[in-house]
Amino acid sequence: MTTFTFAPATREAAKARIGIQGPGGSGKTKTALRMAEALKAGGLIGVVDTERGSALKYAPVPGRPDIDAHEFAHLPMAFCSPENLIAAVKAAEEARIAVLIVDSWSHFWAGRGGLLARVDEEAKKGGSGGKFTAWGPVNELEQNMLDALLNFPGHVIVTMRTKNDYSMEGKTVTKVGVKTVQREGAEYEVDVLIDMIAGTGTVTKTRYTALDGACVHHPGEPFAEAILEQLGQGVDPVQVIVDALTADGLTYDRALELYSQADNRRLLPADLLHPKTGEPAKLGDVIKEYGQAVKPVADAPSTPTGQDQGTPSGTTPGAGAGPSLTPVTAPQMRMMHALFAKVGLGHKDLREQRLSATALIVGRPLSSANELTKDEAQTLLDTLTTWGDRANPEDEFAAMVQGLEDEAARSAGVAAGQSA
Repeated sequence: MTTFTFAPATREAAKARIGIQGPGGSGKTKTALRMAEALKAGGLIGVVDTERGSALKYAPVPGRPDIDAHEFAHLPMAFCSPENLIAAVKAAEEARIAVLIVDSWSHFWAGRGGLLARVDEEAKKGGSGGKFTAWGPVNELEQNMLDALLNFPGHVIVTMRTKNDYSMEGKTVTKVGVKTVQREGAEYEVDVLIDMIAGTGTVTKTRYTALDGACVHHPGEPFAEAILEQLGQGVDPVQVIVDALTADGLTYDRALELYSQADNRRLLPADLLHPKTGEPAKLGDVIKEYGQAVKPVADAPSTPTGQDQGTPSGTTPGAGAGPSLTPVTAPQMRMMHALFAKVGLGHKDLREQRLSATALIVGRPLSSANELTKDEAQTLLDTLTTWGDRANPEDEFAAMVQGLEDEAARSAGVAAGQSA
């Protein structure tokens, strides 16, 4: 008899699953790219383009930085079979794409090679019972496609076409709304569904109460940041594993268990800052290192995966990370986005100003917010929260930062005078 065990439920910092639907020309592709800019967090945007290269209209123009554009990796696709989308998702994962846009998802339902075409093919095969039995293998293909798309480790945005839907009573034809070009119920596969009409987006379905019914003209980065805020209220699954690794009393068996958890959840390739050195690393490599450090001496040649990786030079085997070296967490980074916007530094072009203010607040120079420790990030968040709640947050925060800058200049001047 199979034994099942219930575990405490936690809300993790999941990845966004967004659907954008509307008629042609309503702004679906542009909205997807605008939102992806906020979701990517310094990573890459990838577009699976089934619309005959329409996404390229928003790509950069060589030599014309003044033209509004978005940088992204482009994958054109004319034959929209489920197998091709599965292969595209795998390619995006291997390319470390942070935000995958499928523009449009409708073609994998009603386009060349799509699911409806596959049903017709199955129905024509000898011995087939027609379209009714043809849906069996096609349903399995669709599920494989959905599994690949929804299990993608980054954020996913899909666009879907809509068409007018009518009803007829006698000789009277009445428009009853719009119908999505996709299998009925497809909207339940995403966490947020946005209906686009002439550049205005309305949330018609969401799992997040804060976004329910929201209506935004040209939704973009601020709207995506609101979604990130909802996603970031839980715990970061990578950080949970790192915390368990660096806790006192780690055993080799526990390291094996953590490696298995990360493998099952496809987190082994996840990027992070090494708990000891602060250098960029992969979660799988960090688990191996910590497992090697606590493996019994008699079994020392192997690691949790059975492959000897050794202990990197400059590290102390088995040593846990002190609080001062614990890196900034993903939820903290996302919260910074929202709080900097409250004090007037949320625009993407104000990165240097944000970094300068951050360095003054934590008291040390920084070349990137990723260099923050968890404690420093909390200090920054507390400061941003305090000033963001002021009556005039932008001006008062700017005055506070100017005061810190003046004090730093005075201290530097005193030090220079003493050394002279």
